[in-house]
Amino acid sequence: MSGFFATFRRELRLALRFGGDTAGPLLFLFVTGALFPLAIGPGPSTLGRIAPGVVWVCALLAALLPLERLFAADYEDGSLDLLLVSGVPASLVALAKACAHWLVTGLPLLVGAVPLAVMLRLPDAGLPALALGLALGTASLSLLGTAAAAVVLGARRAGVLLPILVLPLVTPVLIFGAAAADSAAAGLPAQANLLLLGAVFAACVPLCPLAAGAGLRAATD
Repeated sequence: MSGFFATFRRELRLALRFGGDTAGPLLFLFVTGALFPLAIGPGPSTLGRIAPGVVWVCALLAALLPLERLFAADYEDGSLDLLLVSGVPASLVALAKACAHWLVTGLPLLVGAVPLAVMLRLPDAGLPALALGLALGTASLSLLGTAAAAVVLGARRAGVLLPILVLPLVTPVLIFGAAAADSAAAGLPAQANLLLLGAVFAACVPLCPLAAGAGLRAATD
């Protein structure tokens, strides 16, 4: 586990040194979310009805932006080979990358999604379910995206393949997350959809690092 924490700290330092993995997705989130009132009008009832779906789609698309660079830089400069021969299992290297991605990208998006939802007139009753759902959803996306980034590593046009591979996998996350916030905003129970989100996250925790580790070994062989 010491190797895992060392890799995790390294990823955090690299991400915080440049800052683009946080600022870019946040800017994308707010700019994309602000386009919807301009396109469909500022009616509070209309915006409140579509707000959960808009916030979820914007957050998931924004979280995709840094995924292409998750392993690419280390692969090109040889750092990935050193990580894999250092004695740390490839699955733990992938898990450290996923955790760093969530802290640097997913957590800021979670914080930024709340004011965006307020701007889109989401009822106050839906905000807790939206925040909890996004916490589970962005964590699942980090794990799924890490696995997908490892699978396409070294492939031609990996930047095109990555969203094609990830978006179908995160569709259930989007459906359950938006439904939870929508139900809570309407005064209905959101527990079932949140439990389904938790089940998806619980399945991703063991499976995605193993898949990512296999992808990394295949790319470096």
